[in-house]
Amino acid sequence: MKTDIEIAHSVKPLHIREIAEKLNIKTDDLEYYGNDKAKIPLSYIDEDKMKQSNLILVTAITPTPAGEGKTTTSIGLNDGLNRIGKKSVVVLREPSLGPVFGIKGGAAGGGYSQVIPMEDINLHFTGDFSAIEKANNLLSALIDNNVQSKNRNLRIDPRTVLWKRAIDMNDRSLRKIVAALGGKTGGIPQETGFNITAASEVMAILCLSKDLNDLKKRLGNIYVGDTFDNKPVFARDLNAQGAMTILLKDAIKPNLVQTLEGNPAILHGGPFANIAQGTNSIIATKTGLSNADYVVTEAGFGADLGAEKFFNIKCREGNISPKAVVLVATIRALKYHGDKPLKELGQPDVDAVKRGIVNLEKHIDTLQSFGLPIVVALNRFAADTDDEIKVVQETCDKNGVRFEVSEGFTKGSEGTTNLAQKVVEAVSECNTTFSPTYNLDDDIRTKIQKISSTVYGAKYVIFSNKAKKQLDKIRKMNFCDMPVCMAKTQKSLSDDEKLLGRPENFDIHIREFEIAAGAGFIIPIAGNILRMPGLPEVPAAENMDIDNNGVIRGLS
Repeated sequence: MKTDIEIAHSVKPLHIREIAEKLNIKTDDLEYYGNDKAKIPLSYIDEDKMKQSNLILVTAITPTPAGEGKTTTSIGLNDGLNRIGKKSVVVLREPSLGPVFGIKGGAAGGGYSQVIPMEDINLHFTGDFSAIEKANNLLSALIDNNVQSKNRNLRIDPRTVLWKRAIDMNDRSLRKIVAALGGKTGGIPQETGFNITAASEVMAILCLSKDLNDLKKRLGNIYVGDTFDNKPVFARDLNAQGAMTILLKDAIKPNLVQTLEGNPAILHGGPFANIAQGTNSIIATKTGLSNADYVVTEAGFGADLGAEKFFNIKCREGNISPKAVVLVATIRALKYHGDKPLKELGQPDVDAVKRGIVNLEKHIDTLQSFGLPIVVALNRFAADTDDEIKVVQETCDKNGVRFEVSEGFTKGSEGTTNLAQKVVEAVSECNTTFSPTYNLDDDIRTKIQKISSTVYGAKYVIFSNKAKKQLDKIRKMNFCDMPVCMAKTQKSLSDDEKLLGRPENFDIHIREFEIAAGAGFIIPIAGNILRMPGLPEVPAAENMDIDNNGVIRGLS
């Protein structure tokens, strides 16, 4: 089979005007980035039309390090829906350069279920990540400048400054640094560091904002640290929000591209799900809902992270609710949770699937707690056997959920029409909105406990002394009514990445809290979560190249 990039190059894309026409978007309203990319104005959001559309969330079981193909399944499902005559659009996150050059590769789908132009999408695209990075770093510069200033000093205590710079690259050496060593004119020496751009609060804010005014207000609400008198300092105290919003004036608009089969795709934003809300922007989702009958979207990593935050944070903030949830599983991931070594996942092993199926069952339990129809989609790989697939089918039957094999990677929409039909059936049965895991007026401890027990299956939540002190501060700042955005490993249902399958009788340990006042949520940090990943021993970047004609190879 051809590589992803070879498949992408084998298809002649339609002009982006033709894609816009499928969504009834006037071509004169588009902001063009060449012939195959464009930005959509925010004016194409229509709250009344949204009520007639059907939102479908795609999530997954606990993934292996390489991921289980949520994006590929989402794109394949969208193509399948269009193939059976439905007006559908897929709405996704934009890829981060860190994973692209690291271990996971790109995030434009794979095989015959891709969005194109895949090179542009996986690299700089329309510059949204760059704008977010610049806005983030402008705030850093304004903070440092105020600390240095003699006349306009807010008396910020540099030791309390929580805001870090951002760069869209996996660079572990930037996690913790000492800055401003240039003498008196070089600023006040301080310990600081970098987050990857996808982990910046500016990214989270952009993806939760309703419009430019809301974006500006949220940017002003960013909590940056305290004064020497222990008073909180916000970005608005530095008059930072106006200039930051200027940098994001184009980035707030969603991006229109297409699938390999010429169906509409909207990409916008890209927060990680293990440290942020893990889903595309509210603006992008609402744009899709306003202009199509079916909208397929995804939430990052497993249902314990992406789906939980999609419901409890994004759906609440955007006043939206899916009509069905697609839970992506793979035979290889089930073997992995059945303790089969990573290097042996391609070998047939029914017993390993049976041992690992408990992970699928827990995610089914979790999604059933939200009260919406579920379809399990098995993203099929060439090495999967019929006996292994039968185990998954029987488990779904036992748990009362629909099941279908998805073969979009190898067959495109031809391999996802059955899945599309099952999803349409599920959507038609939905006559309710989702049930949240917690109430917003619950205290922070209760919210964390409800997520930990209902979604993770944990017994108790243990708070460090530092976390307890920070909880007191959160109460004093009147932020207790905010939702919580759990920062936890994606590799396990617990906060210990080594506990695979369906752990039992474990505790969740809250090490500390972060206050994302601009985004509008509190971040409890469970375990050792990094906002700046590192590269693997053999980065994907080492296998990439470009020839004299500009043809790229090795990108996937």
